Amino acid sequence: MKDLTKGYPAKVIMMFALPLMAGFIFQQLYNICDSKIVSTYVSTEAFAAIGATGVVSNTLIGFINGLTQGFAIPVANCFGASDFRKMKKNIAGSIVLTAIVTVILTVLSLIFIEDILMLLRTPTEIMQYATAYVKIILAGIVLTAIYNLCANILRAVGDSKTPLYCLLIGVVFNIVLDILFVKGFGWKIQGAAYATLVAQAVSGILCLLYIIKRFKDIIPEKESFDFEWDLYKNLITTGLSMGLMSCIVNIGTIVLQGAINSLGKDIVAAHTAARRVFDILTVVLYTVGIAMTTFVSQNIGAGKMDRVRQGVRHAIVIVTIETTVLMILCFALGRIVLMWITSTDNTYIIDSAVMYSRVSIMFFYILGPLFILRCTLQGLGRKVIPVLSSVLEMVVKVVSASLLVPVFGYVGVAFTEPVSWIFMTILLTIAYVAGLKKQDKM
Repeated sequence: MKDLTKGYPAKVIMMFALPLMAGFIFQQLYNICDSKIVSTYVSTEAFAAIGATGVVSNTLIGFINGLTQGFAIPVANCFGASDFRKMKKNIAGSIVLTAIVTVILTVLSLIFIEDILMLLRTPTEIMQYATAYVKIILAGIVLTAIYNLCANILRAVGDSKTPLYCLLIGVVFNIVLDILFVKGFGWKIQGAAYATLVAQAVSGILCLLYIIKRFKDIIPEKESFDFEWDLYKNLITTGLSMGLMSCIVNIGTIVLQGAINSLGKDIVAAHTAARRVFDILTVVLYTVGIAMTTFVSQNIGAGKMDRVRQGVRHAIVIVTIETTVLMILCFALGRIVLMWITSTDNTYIIDSAVMYSRVSIMFFYILGPLFILRCTLQGLGRKVIPVLSSVLEMVVKVVSASLLVPVFGYVGVAFTEPVSWIFMTILLTIAYVAGLKKQDKM
């Protein structure tokens, strides 16, 4: 366990964020390797299919991850206040609610996935690949839920290293099994999906076993599962706030993906590759935001509001420096990386992917503070504004898909998210300032 209420904020935040960053980067590197293996040993159509279905699976998985991050906020509050009895009750409630939500999402997604892919105008050339891949991924949502719940509980009490180690082991399994299942056994795109499930199971089980063996003090007791309405109400509202925040954004992404799919399989392939690069770059900023959620939650529990303000200032400086480094790397190496991922010499695909990546990275100076402010507001217990910012992003994506993409094509797609980031950051800045004034009056 690690107490984030002491020490120089910038150092504390970065030391907590670095294991998160490393874990997410390795996870994204796996996604890149996964795409490379599929594009090399199956086909460009199979590669495009992974991208076309990713928005659906990512929406559900993102919701569960956001949900469990939200559940971890009351846990971190209790840890900061040294109220371990209530902390165990919050963990028990998180287990119950995660199980219920996971079962519902798994059943509904498997029933309606084919209809969803049709609504997204998935190109007929990749529909068979897309359906085969995504059904396997959706069937394993429970494995993802186990890892996310355990990892977020550990992070709430200051341990961001153990989830990293468990994730790294899972990533190694994933890459090895990808090669074995796809190339060795000839299971094609289904092999990549099965490799992902096994890796998720390994990460989740290792994380759970570590908690059982080393963190017995946070394991709920029988009485911890006794129902308390106020506690469950707080968990539900906090969890749904962060879960919906991710889900709502992804709903807009799903609508946008439908517009992208209508531009043809070459653009789908280009966007799949560009998003692989985009995802690994945003991890560097996003993990500082995640660190801020725990940092703010613990310090609010300890009654250290001035330290929260200082932490926010330090975090914004950190993500600004990170953005400068990322921009240099993207412009210098982006084309080479994208050519390697796609395994193609199709200049239209490569040029489109490079354009999207470069447009996005220039607006990271806005995206970084957005992550910091949104996660800080969550840690402060402000549940509505972060969700409203996500609704705003969804609206911008829907408008873009309806109006801009038909006129400007893939260029319209590239500018959609940056425009939404500008509006969201303005909203979150106003909410943060108002939240500080409200907190001072309490």
